[in-house]
Amino acid sequence: MAPDPKPYRLYRGGRVKGKVPAPARPTRGSRAPADYRGPGAVPKKRRIGRGRLIGLILLVLLLLVIVWAVASWFAVANGVSDANARLDPNAKLALTHQNGLLLSHSTTVLLLGTDNARVGGREGDRHSDSIMLLRTDPSHHRLYYLSIPRDLVVPIPGAGTQKINAAFQVGGPALAIRTIHDFTSLPINHVVVVNFADFKDLINALGGIDVNVPSPIRSNRFDCPYATQARCDQWPGWRFAKGTQHMNGERALIYSRIRENQLNPAETDFTRGARQQAVLNAVSSKLTSVGTLLRLPFSGASFVKPLTTDLTTSQLLQLGWVRFRSDGGSSVHCRLGGDFGGGGTGAPSEDNPTAIAMFLGKSAPQPPTGQFEPGCVIGHTLQQ
Repeated sequence: MAPDPKPYRLYRGGRVKGKVPAPARPTRGSRAPADYRGPGAVPKKRRIGRGRLIGLILLVLLLLVIVWAVASWFAVANGVSDANARLDPNAKLALTHQNGLLLSHSTTVLLLGTDNARVGGREGDRHSDSIMLLRTDPSHHRLYYLSIPRDLVVPIPGAGTQKINAAFQVGGPALAIRTIHDFTSLPINHVVVVNFADFKDLINALGGIDVNVPSPIRSNRFDCPYATQARCDQWPGWRFAKGTQHMNGERALIYSRIRENQLNPAETDFTRGARQQAVLNAVSSKLTSVGTLLRLPFSGASFVKPLTTDLTTSQLLQLGWVRFRSDGGSSVHCRLGGDFGGGGTGAPSEDNPTAIAMFLGKSAPQPPTGQFEPGCVIGHTLQQ
């Protein structure tokens, strides 16, 4: 029986002819020995692969987005809950029910602006100073606005024939919805009542807004900022230069309230309505900006504070997204007309149905043909 081979080679001294045996190659499945760098050497750190690093970054970003979305939802929902509670239940019954998401279905929203400031004898004033219909067209990323003059004389259910803004004074948003629906024959799916007295707090929370002033303004002496009557008698009134201006809440509120421009006596209540529409558009643009969206978890409730509405949190966010996706340059701004000249009766214009058809997208927009005539323009608000 042959002896087993020894695991080593015995050298008896001197040189041995032949090659020094090479180390054996590792077999499949075995791991190669790590490089040895000597005593005290620091082992190599394992690097994270590029693909794994990108995946980790995306995962962190996804978690941040989820946290932001949840926090934003609860912040806005808190304010919307209060806004829903402020709305008269009868107003919800007067609305036309709509099926489907606002993201994909056209909807019509009645915007009512009220101003019951505790100055100038307006403490008990509940007239709707601004009346506007907003129609969304998500499939074409377009918005339609229809301004209704507050002095238009129309039948008010149960209150006879009066100026249309008296409907809110008599029966609140419910009667205003019924009156505007009966007059225009347009279905009204949602309502938003904006309190201009609280609007300045919202604008300040947004960091101000940018408004394009089409012509210079010097108003009369309303809402004097001085404490004494003697100082107010010397004060010339509010001034606004022509061009785009950054306005804080108080400045924007004054701009929307101006009824008389001493530099242009030809201005009418149509011009005032256009100023209010410009302020509302600037606020809605700022509300749907990226910077404001990032602040929703912290300020969402304050953004909804001036509103009274039937819109739920989901619907309000959907409406904001539709506004964000819309092309401002292609928005259509319309107005109704009437007999508002010297000694005018306030009777509606016979061409109002044509403007309503433009508002519905059934015909191409056509600008007004006269000072108090109805019409539509693309891309900017209607001015005097």
